[in-house]
Amino acid sequence: MTQISEEILEKFQIRKTRKQKTAFIEFMRAHFPELKVEEDAIGYSRNIVIGNPDTAKVVFGAHYDTCAVMPIPNFIMPKSVLVSVLYAFVLVIPMLLIGNAVGSLAEFILKDPGMSAFFNLLTYWGILFLMIFGPANKHTVNDNTSGVITLIELMSKMSEEERAQYCFVFFDNEEKGLFGSSTFVKEHKAVMKDKLLINFDCVSDGDYLMLILNKKAFPEHSENLKAAFAEVTEKTVLIESEKGVYYPSDQKSFKKNIGVASFKKSKFGLYMDRIHTPRDTVMDERNIDILTDGFKKFLKSLPLGEGVKPEGFDG
Repeated sequence: MTQISEEILEKFQIRKTRKQKTAFIEFMRAHFPELKVEEDAIGYSRNIVIGNPDTAKVVFGAHYDTCAVMPIPNFIMPKSVLVSVLYAFVLVIPMLLIGNAVGSLAEFILKDPGMSAFFNLLTYWGILFLMIFGPANKHTVNDNTSGVITLIELMSKMSEEERAQYCFVFFDNEEKGLFGSSTFVKEHKAVMKDKLLINFDCVSDGDYLMLILNKKAFPEHSENLKAAFAEVTEKTVLIESEKGVYYPSDQKSFKKNIGVASFKKSKFGLYMDRIHTPRDTVMDERNIDILTDGFKKFLKSLPLGEGVKPEGFDG
């Protein structure tokens, strides 16, 4: 990895509070003086933009914000939508049980049945608040320091002329509901209507690299992607249509998109674990190399109207 990526991994894994995000922005500005920070109307989301989205042939993205620490991981099975959704519902059960217990205790102590429902809801919403705004997870290697590093490594492998052909966006507030990417789409609605967005989120933990194309991207780019990653042997690269695949991330904000993530495999199918917990510590640099090299080849294969090879491009 480049020195910039190594420094991010060592010093900037926590990017949750405004102060922490500002420190990361200033670090990035020191290395990329041309970057711009695009804010929403109230300054809540601050996207880091390197390149011109209006003229870019392709936009690459990854969210740089990080989550609150959780006792159990956010568990995702991309090919088992029902399991992923049920897992989310299962997480709610302990919250409800704790809320009921607190409500019953309040009723017993205060001798007022009406207080049970109040303290029940107060506890439930309090836990939900902590899940979003609670103490920062100090270990965010996969989610999503890996995506941030992938963008930086991809830029490092491009010549200055080539890099000028593309735009690289570090989205804010993905963890709170895709707010940063939604802001970016609103700001650049006209140009992003038919422009390809490639989003990297959780790509460093797992031997199965999945490229998920939505219905506008799949017929146009699936074959070129298969060719670009055809020589990969030590990992499994899966080119998938988003139909029947569950992976909610910033690509969902865009009309033409490719979402990229890595997964492990069990006898029950592909899965992602560890994220949102202190166990999110796995950085498989080979995943980053495969993705950056593969997407460089993919960019070469695009027609002249998209991903034009500038004069002198030797990629």
